[in-house]
Amino acid sequence: MDTFLKTCLIVCPLVFLAGFVDSVAGGGGIISLPAYLMAGLPAHLAAGTNKVVNGCGTLMATTKYFRNGKVRIRAAAAAAAGALLGSVIGAQLASMIPEATLKTIMLVALPCVAVFLVIKRDFGGDDTTADTLAPGRELVISALIGLGVGCYDGLLGPGTGTFMIICFTAFLSMDLLTASGCAKAANLASNIGSAVVWILHGSVLWKLAVPAIVCNILGAWFGARYAIRGGSKKVRSMMFIVLGLLFLKMLYDLFA
Repeated sequence: MDTFLKTCLIVCPLVFLAGFVDSVAGGGGIISLPAYLMAGLPAHLAAGTNKVVNGCGTLMATTKYFRNGKVRIRAAAAAAAGALLGSVIGAQLASMIPEATLKTIMLVALPCVAVFLVIKRDFGGDDTTADTLAPGRELVISALIGLGVGCYDGLLGPGTGTFMIICFTAFLSMDLLTASGCAKAANLASNIGSAVVWILHGSVLWKLAVPAIVCNILGAWFGARYAIRGGSKKVRSMMFIVLGLLFLKMLYDLFA
């Protein structure tokens, strides 16, 4: 069998799954990046191709959420601006804080988040901020969410969208579906910026990226459709899967 065909058979199904999962609850990169590495791509090509492909899927998911009225533009824009700044700060801090220390902290935090979601069954059930929160306050809180989660993205990265959904829900009382839409829109900005950098550095394998983009967009479309039709309950269920995958990844990275 042709080598390129083998690569596509490994990457494309997993990239489709990553697009589906990411559009519902974030965390698609936990699935897609290992797929490229499993297919034998060098790390820099895997990272660059992954970012370009995921950016296209995120655009599709954002568009679908937006058309269904599940993106709060003001909150998403402020979070995107904060995330861009936070990612720069996080990248700088990454050289100062041992990665093993950060991953150990995450291994403790992730089960706590999962337990919280189990106990707090009404978490993310209703969107109460649209009419009760002052615009200025919403902007500030959203920007701080973007700053904090963006800093995490610069430090470690995996699960950024999932943590943004949790923060939108916890601090702005959004339902999980609206929080997912806002997180997708906020992530889109940082994805575009990162993708441009990778493209300019020539770190994108376009021969593989084109079919992968098609698969990721299809996965994102079906995932967003699944979430919008199922509501916050579907997002909540998918979040447990993402948190579990993220926990396993951190555990593997720490002890491998």
